Amino acid sequence: MSGRGPRERMVFSAAQLIRRDGVAATGMREVAVHAGAPRGSLQHYFPGGKEQLVNEAVGWAGRYAGNRVGRFLAALPEPTPSGLFGEMVRQWTDEYTAVGFAGGCPVAAATVDWAESTASTREAAASAFATWTGPVAEALADMGVPGERAGALATLMISALEGALLIARAERDVRALTTVARELGPLLDAAVGKGD
Repeated sequence: MSGRGPRERMVFSAAQLIRRDGVAATGMREVAVHAGAPRGSLQHYFPGGKEQLVNEAVGWAGRYAGNRVGRFLAALPEPTPSGLFGEMVRQWTDEYTAVGFAGGCPVAAATVDWAESTASTREAAASAFATWTGPVAEALADMGVPGERAGALATLMISALEGALLIARAERDVRALTTVARELGPLLDAAVGKGD
């Protein structure tokens, strides 16, 4: 977190706390402590209160996930749809194996906790998923998946990953994650060069 100003640290901290504890259990005071920021700065940077902070944390998470796509592709000797999905999944299996199952996706947590009651959070979550889906679809299209199919498969990949994360956390096992990567891989690769 070094190099980030107090506002950026608070948004990052909010995302980290939401991914671990959910929105309801993440308080403004805890965010300030986690970020190492003065409590008084919360009102200064987030005059819209917790709702604004949550929405910005959700937006940050969507951008982070979208930006990771390029890094995942760079890690592959030859980019393939299954390889990209495998890297997306591996990020989580590595985390869960190394530090346990406490964390999940902050966008999913905010969607579950607040999206029904807070319209701006639902909109922020939908936007975050779109911000993530776009780069995945672009990567698939660059690999030869036809455009409309690339968007549909990007949605499938993210949906499968999010569902597998929930199951993995419930079971305290990476089985669901490794299963979706193994089972979806051939379907994803078969879409290369195929029309709709």
